[in-house]
Amino acid sequence: MPAIQLDNLVKRYGEVEVLHGIELEMADNEFTVLVGPSGCGKSTTLRMIAGLEDVSDGEIYIGDRPVSHLEPKDRDLAMVFQDYALYPHMNVAQNISFALRLQKRPKSEIDAKVREVADLVGLTEFLARKPGALSGGQRQRVAMARALAKDSGIFLFDEPLSNLDAKLRGQMRAELAMMSQRVEKNMIYVTHDQIEAMTLADRIVVMHGGYIQQQGAPEDLFKRPANKFVAGFLGSPPMNFLAAELLDEAGQIFVSGDGFRLRLEGERTDIARRHSKQSVILGIRPSDLRFDADAKSDGLLSLNVLVSEYVGAQSVLLCECGGAKVMVELNSETPVALGQTLNFAVNPNGVHLFDHETEEALA
Repeated sequence: MPAIQLDNLVKRYGEVEVLHGIELEMADNEFTVLVGPSGCGKSTTLRMIAGLEDVSDGEIYIGDRPVSHLEPKDRDLAMVFQDYALYPHMNVAQNISFALRLQKRPKSEIDAKVREVADLVGLTEFLARKPGALSGGQRQRVAMARALAKDSGIFLFDEPLSNLDAKLRGQMRAELAMMSQRVEKNMIYVTHDQIEAMTLADRIVVMHGGYIQQQGAPEDLFKRPANKFVAGFLGSPPMNFLAAELLDEAGQIFVSGDGFRLRLEGERTDIARRHSKQSVILGIRPSDLRFDADAKSDGLLSLNVLVSEYVGAQSVLLCECGGAKVMVELNSETPVALGQTLNFAVNPNGVHLFDHETEEALA
């Protein structure tokens, strides 16, 4: 399959610029997820790749071929929308085969393709049904099967699971992940759901305000966020942020703030030493706080428990540190009383430091 390249892509509506020079290259047979909050430009980027939005500046390449001037039908791609967009008077087989019938393909070829993709997405027993007799998840699978039947080189997904309930979204996520392994195609997927991005993507592209904030493998972005926005957007519960200052005391580096004082260890020490006496933002994920009544005073946070949310094997605590709120993931069997002050040891490798002014990660 061809690589896809966005070269300095700009989109304007009148005098308002909403995409600011997007530079992105998606490799052969890669599942790329564009993720970010509403209005960040991810769907606009996808629609420009599809040819549904004009390019104001820059170029889109599929392989070595510039395609910004081509009609959608000439770009060798298929798209699955948030709305299923099925024909209610046609059965599943007819919906799947619609594009093939428009191309006047031989009936035997159409029948074979319909059976192939129906088996791929688990719709074989529903081919005679009409969309009104299907569940939401089954309708979304029909929309995916219709795209697969075109046998295009590129598949575009515009928030295809957002209309489904939470349980069905989880099931469809798993089915989509398995399908992407069987279908060796370039896939570009747009979502605002960071869990979908983390579980599906080979590469995540985090967008905000019309800019790419960071791109890379899910684990890289989770463990090494480039800035506070990426750190706070990826992860559930989200990362905690505390205003702090870096102090160098006799060669030992501390990050100190309202209600806490932590001694840094490992590679964080070298980073922090270069920014001594600087105001920073300390980031700690809820999973990097561990209940430890005997933790050393220079390696813990003492947190006042405000709320405890029981979610099965774990509880999520909303606590207070100084004047800031802090969330903690805790084994649900740990006895916790509201209003109690507990000590939590901080994973030294889970400490993130961000510049107070620019919010970029210190490096």
